[in-house]
Amino acid sequence: MTNGQSFDIIVSYLGERETLREIVPPTNCPTCNSELEFVNDQLFCLNGLCSARSAKRLEHFAKTLKIKGLGPSTIDRLGLEDYDDIYYLSQVTISSLLDSEKLGTKLHTEIQNSKSVNLITLLPAFSIPLIGSSATNKLAKHISSIYEITPEICIEAGLGPKAASSLLTWLENTFFTNGYDKLPFSFTCDKQAEVSLTDTKGTVCISGKLKSYPTKAAAKQVLEKYGFIVKDSLTKDVTILLNESGIASSKTKKAEELGIKIFNNLKHIIEE
Repeated sequence: MTNGQSFDIIVSYLGERETLREIVPPTNCPTCNSELEFVNDQLFCLNGLCSARSAKRLEHFAKTLKIKGLGPSTIDRLGLEDYDDIYYLSQVTISSLLDSEKLGTKLHTEIQNSKSVNLITLLPAFSIPLIGSSATNKLAKHISSIYEITPEICIEAGLGPKAASSLLTWLENTFFTNGYDKLPFSFTCDKQAEVSLTDTKGTVCISGKLKSYPTKAAAKQVLEKYGFIVKDSLTKDVTILLNESGIASSKTKKAEELGIKIFNNLKHIIEE
């Protein structure tokens, strides 16, 4: 018996003995039992009160604002359901729920420190569809407060129709309705000046993690304030590569080949 004949017999046997089962997608959310809906060929729970969705939103919020110690398990132990819950709890209550005064004091301090973030960092933390750091930085060139956002400003800032609609809908149906405007933030930022190509001091590309600033968005804001243009990728117009991590990334190697200046400290770029 040849290998081909053996394969045919096995296939025939499986065809007679086994029936392929159709994969049926779930119809309801395993957490809140709400009916799932397809969005771009993917199933989503759209119930705003779903505890699983709330936990993920809070996890993203804490991570974006760099609130150390406020991970998934802590969110669950503290019984947090919305953003204002984070700032409502006292240090004594947090310590009691975590069964540790040391952890409670440390987390409470982290939470209090997070109140000082500006709008550029804060807005992407709210999990608004299509609104991340890139969209927020575009807005920051035209506004100094969240209350200045209008359809006209969104167009002027260069936000796409879907991103603009998502942001404006969130402001109207979520931000004010849920009382997020009462959260302990200033909801402001320093309006970033537009940099003309003729006036620029150079074009900077940032590679890897930073040591001088907590986020690339914060570093970008400072560099643009001093007259630099900041790019996410190593395009042909880049004149400076910032690599504070010390890791020889592919961007670093390419910059060396192209003769691009490489700095290991953002402050050195500004001083030069």
